[in-house]
Amino acid sequence: MSEFEIRPAATGDLPSIQSIYAFSVLNETASYEITPPSLDEMRGRFETLIKLDFPWLVAVDGSGAIGGFAYAAPYKPRPAYQWLVEDSIYLAQDMRGKGLGSLLLAELIGNCEQAGIRQMLAVIGGAAAASVALHRKHGFEQCGFIKASGHKHGRWLDTVLMQRSLGEGSQSEPQPAQRLVGGAPGFFKR
Repeated sequence: MSEFEIRPAATGDLPSIQSIYAFSVLNETASYEITPPSLDEMRGRFETLIKLDFPWLVAVDGSGAIGGFAYAAPYKPRPAYQWLVEDSIYLAQDMRGKGLGSLLLAELIGNCEQAGIRQMLAVIGGAAAASVALHRKHGFEQCGFIKASGHKHGRWLDTVLMQRSLGEGSQSEPQPAQRLVGGAPGFFKR
């Protein structure tokens, strides 16, 4: 996997990001969306997170092709949750099983730790075994299981919740420099 560069996503990456995500929405259970968001909707989601300084990463090969993407987003907008993010990782169909998800998740964890975030949550739709294994490899532990939480592709789906402490986790008080933007937790840069 060393032929991939992990870098911050840019607006020009959005057509590839939207395509990767649309495939997942239409064919898989990782996302409980039923209809893929349009490119304009993906742009809005991207811009919202970027304005709040949340990390959104892409894996790019030597030819410039996007093999996958990952981002961290607020878990909930209430201020006490500002130290907790939810991760999302999506890979192009032909990039799965090659370690690319692991590269993206490791970089995402590092970005969040540097920013002072203390907890990361994975909400794994369809209880996808590959995603559970990926998160377990990176120190996540199962912290919840929601039976029959979604219905997609003609079947009921379970959701696995996995959590990982970042940095000092709950061993110390967080730094008060965390800022709130528009009522949602903002990411801060050191």
